[in-house]
Amino acid sequence: MIKGRLSAVLPSVVLWATLLVAGCSIFAAPSQLRGNKVDADQLKELVPGTSTKPDVTALIGSPTARATFDDNTWLYVSEVTHTRIARVQGIESQEVVKLTFNDQGVLQNVTRLNQDDGIPVAMVSRTTPAPGTEASFFQQLFGNIGRFNAFGPQQQQGPSGGAPTPAY
Repeated sequence: MIKGRLSAVLPSVVLWATLLVAGCSIFAAPSQLRGNKVDADQLKELVPGTSTKPDVTALIGSPTARATFDDNTWLYVSEVTHTRIARVQGIESQEVVKLTFNDQGVLQNVTRLNQDDGIPVAMVSRTTPAPGTEASFFQQLFGNIGRFNAFGPQQQQGPSGGAPTPAY
């Protein structure tokens, strides 16, 4: 009797559980594009040796960044992210398109880099000591007691008994 009832209820429980899990994707945050994504079809229209800087700007827009010491290297950086648990950004894909021009402004080279070409960087947690920070909290709090003079610098008499000189 119980076995027959269980076999009748089990498919409906599985169906409801499937619908609940599938419904969670309705509330998922959409992916977000950050940066300047270069379309592959537009990139095919750029011909090294003939395309110029104005051609590139007209076709795919201005670069995200230019190389620090070389104005002839343009970088188009893009990243597709999605929101994960606790609003932490998850990276779906990253892409960098590097365009190199000669001194006359003619395109020389097109390089595409993705997330696999990245180099991991290890962060160092050391800090540089700064002078004056060796005092504890209470030394800083009570250190100036008795140093304050409401009347300004005290006046002392000069060496020959003449005009007073300020004491600092």
